[in-house]
Amino acid sequence: MTNDTLPGRSSQPELLVLHSVRIQGMADEDAVAGRFGLDTAGTREILLDDEAYGWVSHAVFTGTSGWSMTERGRTEDDRRLAEELQQAGARSTVESVHERFGPLNARLLQACTDWQLRADGDERLVPNAHTDPEWDARVLDELETLEAELEPLVAELSQALERFEGYDRRFSSALARARAGQGEWVAGTGVASCHAVWMELHEDLISTLGIDRAATAGQ
Repeated sequence: MTNDTLPGRSSQPELLVLHSVRIQGMADEDAVAGRFGLDTAGTREILLDDEAYGWVSHAVFTGTSGWSMTERGRTEDDRRLAEELQQAGARSTVESVHERFGPLNARLLQACTDWQLRADGDERLVPNAHTDPEWDARVLDELETLEAELEPLVAELSQALERFEGYDRRFSSALARARAGQGEWVAGTGVASCHAVWMELHEDLISTLGIDRAATAGQ
């Protein structure tokens, strides 16, 4: 992303750590720190403080572990985000981008569905076996179009709030991997796929504006 303007308002590490947990859903310490380029040791201290306040919890599942946000943590994150948004005077910018993001979001979801499913001879949706190069190429072309439309939105957001930087670059990186034959980078889980990066941005937008996710279902 080329941007000759000054960066937007910088967020405090305490906000970034808590918000990183929120937008990732569940993440280990390295992922929480890495999301916003924070120091791992400092991130761990903040996570332990957040755990003491009941804002995050740590869980271990078969072979994996990570931090997730509690309802109390969501309330605290909402408070911090609203305060930051007001102090930065960025509400109108984020609202404008969110409005324009909606139609793009619908197209992204359709593209990911088309990558995973397609109609068979009886018009039933079945898993896409990726045996039709033209079908897959059409999906990748749509993602490339979305990539170009995403860049100016992220640039606009970043000029208001610095923590929005990088979504376009991460999306482009995932798309490049998909075009190189690594299909899981379109909509796979466990990697920063196009879909995963896009959903993080969606969560970032609605949480920053204080929008209830249930109210955006299907958008």
